[in-house]
Amino acid sequence: MTDAEYLAMEKSTIVRSSRGSHWLPLARASHRTLSAVAPALAARRAVRLFTTPPRARRPAAEVDLLETARARPIQVGERRVETWAWGTGPSVLLVHGWGGRGAQLGALVGPLVARGFSVATFDAPGHGASDAGMVTVTEITTAIRAVAQARGPLAALVAHSVGATAAVRALWEGLDAGAVVLVAPAADLVTPALRFTETFGFSREVRERMHRRLEERMGRSWSAFDAIELAPALTAPVLVIHDRGDAEVPWQHGAAIARAWRGSEMLMTEGLGHGRILRDPDVVAAAAAFVAARTAERGVAATVDGDPQATPLEILMAG
Repeated sequence: MTDAEYLAMEKSTIVRSSRGSHWLPLARASHRTLSAVAPALAARRAVRLFTTPPRARRPAAEVDLLETARARPIQVGERRVETWAWGTGPSVLLVHGWGGRGAQLGALVGPLVARGFSVATFDAPGHGASDAGMVTVTEITTAIRAVAQARGPLAALVAHSVGATAAVRALWEGLDAGAVVLVAPAADLVTPALRFTETFGFSREVRERMHRRLEERMGRSWSAFDAIELAPALTAPVLVIHDRGDAEVPWQHGAAIARAWRGSEMLMTEGLGHGRILRDPDVVAAAAAFVAARTAERGVAATVDGDPQATPLEILMAG
């Protein structure tokens, strides 16, 4: 089996693993053996798998949404990144998570446009309609900053999962946003990497080799993406939203970020998990209301429909 064939099989496994794929036990056994007899080769495969996002067919609802947008590709380094925008007014940027697509946050478009904002999103490098291939969180961070620059000053930034990790790094590097909403944010990259190597049967030695290889590829240490360490330096108002039953990124990640970010607000939900939380009407309404209220406090002119302070969910914790 060639590396390309192996990677294709493994990518399929990653996409379906949460549904109990029959490929997963085979992948684990293969990686345990490879880790023991050829750890360098196992580390190379681990890096390829970890940095190659799974891709899925775009649902019809996302296709319909994107057909209403103003589409524009931009160049980020050597890659083409597809961007979309709706509405006019102060800009809000939506950032998807690992293996996702910008339109997954599409439920926010209508409410934000109705409040007088323009809304932009993009498919990160290696994701969706953008150029395919291996990608690191460093490259996603660069893409966030590039799209933000193309859109002009940001009134707000809304980011999901590992996209939130990259967004926090972009803010720490100097990206300005009047308000920030982090949905199911991953507090660091070490935890997902540990889960990945354990799930797919790579040994501890291979994990350490993978870490070193990825640091070389990212051009930064893993700690550079520790949102808990970065948060104290950030001053934008932030709302962290996380579900108690999130099986992908435990809610404790969001809680830790909120505690570290001065003036933070946290909103806990029940029964929405890691993905459905993006489409829940109450979550969408709360996020849109937070953006409208906090940007208004900073003098950002947007038409607010209704009371921007009213949110249908209780804010459970303030930092």
